[in-house]
This record gives sequence, C-alpha cells and structure tokens, in this order.
Amino acid sequence: MSTTALVALTGVVAAGAIWLIVLAARLTRHPRNRPAPSPDLVGQALEMKALGQVQEAVFLVRGETGMSHRAAARFVRRL
Repeated sequence: MSTTALVALTGVVAAGAIWLIVLAARLTRHPRNRPAPSPDLVGQALEMKALGQVQEAVFLVRGETGMSHRAAARFVRRL
C-alpha cells in the first residue's frame, strides 16, 4: 500500500470517528424516547401555575420527567 493511500485511508477513518462522536453527543443531549408527561402531572402543574407557583411547577415537571430546567419551564409556560 502506498503512503498516499495510507494517509487517505487514515483521514477517512478519522473523519468517520469524529462524525460518530458528534452524533453520539447530539443524541445524548436530545433523547427521542422520553416518556410523555402523565395527565396527572399536567393537572398538578396547571393547578400550581394557576396559584402563581410557576417555579414549583417547573421543579415538579423536572423531577417527574427528567427534563432540563429550560424544557420544563417552556412546558409549564405553554400550559
């Protein structure tokens, strides 16, 4: 195998490895198989929001679903 072919093959393998690492990082940041919030959780969060306890509702949603703070706050805001 010539040196040029070996360098090219090494580059392709390195690019593939980098692509796989980036893909894995994106999938761990945005998992697609999260369970949907239960109707009971939605009802509790709505009740807390109506009472003005928005931050408590956000913490409740975070604790029950594992959402990030940002996602839980967006969820409660949209209720």
